Amino acid sequence: MLHLARRAARFMLLACALAVAACSGSEEQAAVPRTEFAIGWSIYAGWMPWPYAEQAGIVKKWGDKYGITIKFVQVNDYIESVNQYTAGKLDGVTVANMDALTIPAAGGKDTSAIILGDYSNGNDAVLLKGADSVAGIKGRQVYLAELSVSHYLLARALETSGMKLTDVKTVNTSDADIAAAFSAPDVTAAVAWNPQVTTMKSVAGTKAVFTSADIPGEILDLMVVDTKVLAANPNLGKALAGIWYETMALMAKQDAEGAAARAAMAKLAGTDAAAFEGQLATTFLYADPKSALAAMASPDLVTTMTRVRDFSFAQGLFGAGARSADAVGMSFPGGKTLGDANAITLRFDPTYMQAAADGAL
Repeated sequence: MLHLARRAARFMLLACALAVAACSGSEEQAAVPRTEFAIGWSIYAGWMPWPYAEQAGIVKKWGDKYGITIKFVQVNDYIESVNQYTAGKLDGVTVANMDALTIPAAGGKDTSAIILGDYSNGNDAVLLKGADSVAGIKGRQVYLAELSVSHYLLARALETSGMKLTDVKTVNTSDADIAAAFSAPDVTAAVAWNPQVTTMKSVAGTKAVFTSADIPGEILDLMVVDTKVLAANPNLGKALAGIWYETMALMAKQDAEGAAARAAMAKLAGTDAAAFEGQLATTFLYADPKSALAAMASPDLVTTMTRVRDFSFAQGLFGAGARSADAVGMSFPGGKTLGDANAITLRFDPTYMQAAADGAL
């Protein structure tokens, strides 16, 4: 996920993004039917099915079915992809649950999570040199993408060892730079995600002392779409669901066809097939819509998002005007809400996954 600014700069970027959206009139444009859409993505094992589907003609197949054109736009910098979505330059984006909450939703952009793609089951890790437990991190400088899911993972790791974020000093480092930074002898602690984690673990004396597998289901990867765009263009949601589950079925095949699909994804991610298979092994993919629906309807999702929003508010990610963690409203299947029910800007919407499960796409 790419060059990140520090805390003040991040809010400046968000403010600029929202200003651009307002000035361009994109919110008004979003409420009308359209036939062309742009979806942003960045390199991560759980998101590689999307560009592969475009390359393989699956995106065109489903677009043609619904009379629309969907373009998948690679943004090398993850946070920048989310900023571009927030600014209205993209209609949807691949994003982690925390970042969906703290960037577009906290900025007032009504956002719908329509596909629960996976959860990180070891792809995100706290890495230390010369130590074999989280306790060894105390007092160190920790390199990470500040205020991202890496920051959240660090907080959870420290919590399990009776420490707080004040027990370390974080050094803001983009995902594009973190592997190179960690190779320096004086950098002894970092938090990152794959594919960078795989590279960083090869540095002598390095151990993953805490990973997302220690908090299963908390770091979720989503496909989110502008709620207003979706309301005016439900065929976009149908096509995206069709694309995702057809691609899931293909890549899950344990035969030459499935292996070829995964190898193509590896190439798109800039790695080899063996390394990509390793990354998939630490990614829990919701390969069928029924499992994704069950996860989205589970009380565990509400528990996770409560934990995430409490952390985000404590870190000031809801902005200076937020008086409590309830400032940003969220909705879930079954009518459950968190926060301000009159200001819901993050919606976990099962509509299109349900259509896939029902064979109604």
